Amino acid sequence: MGSLLLLSLLVISGVGVGGGVRLAGNGGYEDWRLGTATYIKESQGHPLNDGGGACGYGDLDIFRYGRYTAGLSGALFGRGSACGGCYELRCVNNILYCLRGSPTVVVTATDFCAPNFGLADDYGGWCNFPKEHLEMTEAAFLRVAKAKANIVQVQFRRVSCDRAGGIRFTITGGPNFLQVLITNVAADGEVDAVKVKGSKTGWIPMGRNWGQNWQCDADLRGQPLSFEVTGGKGRTITMYNVAPSDWMFAQTFAGKQFVE
Repeated sequence: MGSLLLLSLLVISGVGVGGGVRLAGNGGYEDWRLGTATYIKESQGHPLNDGGGACGYGDLDIFRYGRYTAGLSGALFGRGSACGGCYELRCVNNILYCLRGSPTVVVTATDFCAPNFGLADDYGGWCNFPKEHLEMTEAAFLRVAKAKANIVQVQFRRVSCDRAGGIRFTITGGPNFLQVLITNVAADGEVDAVKVKGSKTGWIPMGRNWGQNWQCDADLRGQPLSFEVTGGKGRTITMYNVAPSDWMFAQTFAGKQFVE
């Protein structure tokens, strides 16, 4: 009786008992809302398993996103603005497939779940607009539902992302442009705006190329690089001399971090 009461209290307070980040309250972002979820089997060739994906992260282990990730339908993805955001979810309304006690799991948005308008919204077209759907890794899905489930209803909400270390900047580009992949962002996990500054320039706004790859048309080779990053909730952090003057393409550097 005591253990059942404790479990009920954990579920009511929003504390995850199925892994991921433990949270009380609403994590400072959203109330619960209703959506759907499916999963990609680990044996399938898919960006959630093999790396890549519409957010541009590539190897998810290298960039510390691990096995608990998801692709978002267009209604949630926001043309890439949701990349890096964290979602807590739990399976609901299905006694056969939802795990007992309604445990929760936290996943990071790392991919886009493409629509399939040739199929009905409830039969294969789960990511058709305006459906709010999360296509999860198998590891994450099995924390909330049984493997034999095809599609389940879920309650989900945006929550704060728990990241170790600073925001990471992977530099690519060419002689006439600079491109930066931004990863490991804490707090709301999103990036809404980026500026870069060399030692010989002022602050240069960067545009979203795709996912979390940001680009500007400037040759900043031979200059230390500073960055100004604005998160999805409007908070801005300025990081000076993140990369030294002898930086090279394909290198990754860490700056400061958003603190809740």
